[in-house]
Amino acid sequence: MLTVQGDAYFMKQALIEAQKAYDQGEVPVGAVIVSNKHIIARAHNQTEMLTDVTAHAEMIAITSAADYLGGKYLQDCTLYVTLEPCNMCAGALYWSQISKVVYGAGDEKRGFMKYGKELLHPKTKVEYGVLHEECAGLLHRFFKERRGVL
Repeated sequence: MLTVQGDAYFMKQALIEAQKAYDQGEVPVGAVIVSNKHIIARAHNQTEMLTDVTAHAEMIAITSAADYLGGKYLQDCTLYVTLEPCNMCAGALYWSQISKVVYGAGDEKRGFMKYGKELLHPKTKVEYGVLHEECAGLLHRFFKERRGVL
């Protein structure tokens, strides 16, 4: 039996990845890439574990999806990510030619939308705010704990 999955379902899967990052002491950002209603890549931030500033959830997911598909272009794919991608990730998404980006929580300081959707490929669609409360809540809790505000 085939069930059609929607944006909320896939964002919940990205939140599972974000929780993995949280549990590992990483900034809790998670991502999944979907093709034909199937998850082809899952990732979470691993910058601390890998001591690599480029090990953002989106970057790892892009590499994994390209490997799965056997090519560098992610046309007909959707990225679900719990936090608005930064400029670095937006650049990688541009070059991957991903069809759609869906993010949960916005990032006013480091998010790519501060500079405009033009950082993505012209054909890439963007949606935001999917499960915003859950995505933002995990990030707020992480940073409050880090700062000892609880």
